[in-house]
Amino acid sequence: MDRFPDNDIISLVSSAPRHDLAESVGPNLWLGELLGSNLAEIGALQLGYGTAAGGAQLRTQIAARHGVDADDVVVTVGGMHALFLLAFTLCGPGDEAVIAEPAFPLARNTLGAVGATVRSLPLNFDAGYRIDLEALRALLSSKTRIVSLASPQNPSGVAIPASTLRKVAELMRTHAPDAWLIVDETYREAAYGDHSTLPSASALGPRVVTVASLSKCHGAAGLRIGWAIVRDAALRQALITAKFNTVISCSPLDEALAATVLKQGEHIVGTRRRHLAHNLGTLEAWVGRHAARIEWVRPDAGALCCVRLKPQVYDDAALQRFQAALHERSVRLAPGPWFGDQPRVFRLGFGLATNAELAAALHCVGQALEWAAA
Repeated sequence: MDRFPDNDIISLVSSAPRHDLAESVGPNLWLGELLGSNLAEIGALQLGYGTAAGGAQLRTQIAARHGVDADDVVVTVGGMHALFLLAFTLCGPGDEAVIAEPAFPLARNTLGAVGATVRSLPLNFDAGYRIDLEALRALLSSKTRIVSLASPQNPSGVAIPASTLRKVAELMRTHAPDAWLIVDETYREAAYGDHSTLPSASALGPRVVTVASLSKCHGAAGLRIGWAIVRDAALRQALITAKFNTVISCSPLDEALAATVLKQGEHIVGTRRRHLAHNLGTLEAWVGRHAARIEWVRPDAGALCCVRLKPQVYDDAALQRFQAALHERSVRLAPGPWFGDQPRVFRLGFGLATNAELAAALHCVGQALEWAAA
C-alpha cells in the first residue's frame, strides 16, 4: 500500500492558486498552435496501437536532436515512465542506487519502489548544488546498479558540467563497473535567450542513458511523450519489452502531435527561451531588491531555481509566518522538503507566468517576506 510514499508535490496537478510559482514549466502550448495546416494529416490518423519502441518518424526526430541513431531511442509515456522502466529493469532487492539530492521526488521514489537500497548523494545550497566527486566515490560499490543525476537539476536549475559528468563515468567504471549512469536532461534545451544549449550526455559511453520529454522545454506536458536514449542494444530491448508489458505502446495521437511539436521545435523552443530570459531578468532584479532577506542560486537553464530565506533573519516562527502570508496572498512556492532540501529553501518557478504576472506574484512574495520578518 505504501510502495510509493506520499508527497505534497501531487498538489501541482490539482487546483492552482492565483500566483503559482511552484510550477517548473514554461507557457503551455495550445493545440491550435500546432495543428494549422496539419489538421488534415492528424484527421487521417488511424487510432490503432502504436509500436512498443515508438513510431519511426518520432524516434528519428528525437535522434537528430541528440546526434544518435533512431534505433537508440525508446519513446515512453513522459520522462517519468522512462525513469521507472530503467529502475524496474536494472534494480531489485539487494541492489543499490545512488541519486543526487535534492531531486524530483518521483525519481527517487521509483528506485525505492522496485526494492533497491537508495543511497543519497547530498547536494546543498551553500555549495551551489555542485557534485562532490569524493562523496560520490564513497557511495559506489559492486552492488551499485544505477547512479541517477539530472542536468539541469530539479529543483535548482543547476547544470552539471560536461567535465564533471565524464569524471562521474570514470569513477563508475572503476568503483561500480556494473552500474548505469542515468542523466535526466528534461530541462536541457531550456536555455536563456541566445545562450548555447547544454550538450547531451548521451555521447559519454554505452553505459550512459539519457532521459527527457516534451514537458518542460516545449510546453507540451499534456502529450505525455518522453524518451530514453540507450546505446546498449540489450538494455534497449529490455526497456522496449518492459514498456510493452506495462503500457503496450504510447498513444499514436500523442506521438503524431509530438512529431508536429518537434517539426516546429526551433520556433517553439526559441520563443520560450526568450520568455525565460525576460522573466529571469525580472526575478534577478527582485532577488537583488530583497538581498537582505533572501539569497538564491542562479540557474543555468530551465524555468526554476532555488531561493533561500536567510536563517539569521527567519527563525522557525518567522518561516511559519512567511508560509502563512503566502497562503493569504494566494501564492504557491514549492517547499524544499518536497525535494529533500532544507525548510528555508523554496523552488521558485518563473516560466509559467507572463512577465507582468510574474512581477505581480513576486510583489506578493516580497510583501510576505517583509511581514514575516517584522
